[in-house]
Amino acid sequence: METGMEIFIDGDGCPVIEETERAAALYGLKVVIFCDTSHLIHSETSRVMVVDKGRDAADWAIISAAHPGDVVITQDYGLASLVLSRRAYAFHQDGWQYTEDNIEGLLQQRYEAGKARRSAKHHWKGPAKRERKQNEIFFQHLCHFLAEGIKDK
Repeated sequence: METGMEIFIDGDGCPVIEETERAAALYGLKVVIFCDTSHLIHSETSRVMVVDKGRDAADWAIISAAHPGDVVITQDYGLASLVLSRRAYAFHQDGWQYTEDNIEGLLQQRYEAGKARRSAKHHWKGPAKRERKQNEIFFQHLCHFLAEGIKDK
């Protein structure tokens, strides 16, 4: 990881903003939250970048800001793929890391699921309600990653 690392959050629907800010504070890192005008987010500790409303507007702003060694928190597989191509790190809100080894399979899963949804005649259920324990797992995994990266400097 490079000096000056920043953490970028894809804020549209991200349930782990608070946990990311806590982890960043422990390691003295800056956090920037990106959201569009339909998802107003306020933070006492992070910089909030509000972009115009539009399909993937926040994603493109994140890609423009990300440098090698930065960390991006997102549940969007497409964004994660672009982040990896910038030699930055990407984490899912459930605490696992996107890597060159898993991104292709994840994108294929997303494609297949979208195809199934479009061809289905019934309504799909959304995800189960998020439990606080999931946020704590995310926090622990992010802290472990940051600790290892800082130790390697």
